[in-house]
Amino acid sequence: MNTIISVKDLVKNYGAFHAVKGISFDVYEGEIFGLLGPNGAGKSTTLEIIETLRQKTSGQITVCGLDLDKEADAIKKQIGVQLQTSGYYPGLTLVELINLFGGLYNEDVNPTELLQLVNLTDKAKNKFKELSGGQKQRFSIATTLINKPKIIFLDEPTTGLDPQARRNLWELIKNIRAKGTTVIITTHYMDEAEQLCDRIAIMDEGKIISLDSPDKMIDDLVSSGFERTKQVKSANLEDVFIHLTGKEMRDE
Repeated sequence: MNTIISVKDLVKNYGAFHAVKGISFDVYEGEIFGLLGPNGAGKSTTLEIIETLRQKTSGQITVCGLDLDKEADAIKKQIGVQLQTSGYYPGLTLVELINLFGGLYNEDVNPTELLQLVNLTDKAKNKFKELSGGQKQRFSIATTLINKPKIIFLDEPTTGLDPQARRNLWELIKNIRAKGTTVIITTHYMDEAEQLCDRIAIMDEGKIISLDSPDKMIDDLVSSGFERTKQVKSANLEDVFIHLTGKEMRDE
């Protein structure tokens, strides 16, 4: 497996506060990699440093073989970063927004193809403010692909979505990875991380406390003697909800 992101001994201090405490990890080309942790663990700081949005205190980072210290501008051309939905002009249509971002990236972009990828073709002429929550999240992911990046960063992409929209977004993320794009994701939903991620790094208090595949982490916990207090069933309440209400996207 080829390493597409390499982080070595990364440190980030804010005065006397040590937000990131010398962490090291690699991300492999073509995987979905999850960076998880409670609020304040340091994961957002770590990702913002990799995304060239925040300065590190020390350590070495390479992205697509490019040195962050010397080639930050070149790294920006290789990555796509999901914006929060508040980052869009609400009165512009989806086509207008895509063309705007295409101009900012100096990229020729086909709005129809991009909207088709995220199942928003029928909303092409709608204004951003007219979209539902699920549609806004799908469009937000579409904009990360405008510059044809090798890596995209998704920050809690399904927060606030209903079960149908959440699971449809999972399929979208898997499809993006299937086309060869590496995906870095943060989420507070452990079922989401288990479903999507090839490997996960769990951070707490500025350190990585575990890094492995979800299956290996679960197997290790079980082998340690851990038992759930409630019998595990072959389905959960979300499965019941999806089964009863249908899997189709409901965007209105």
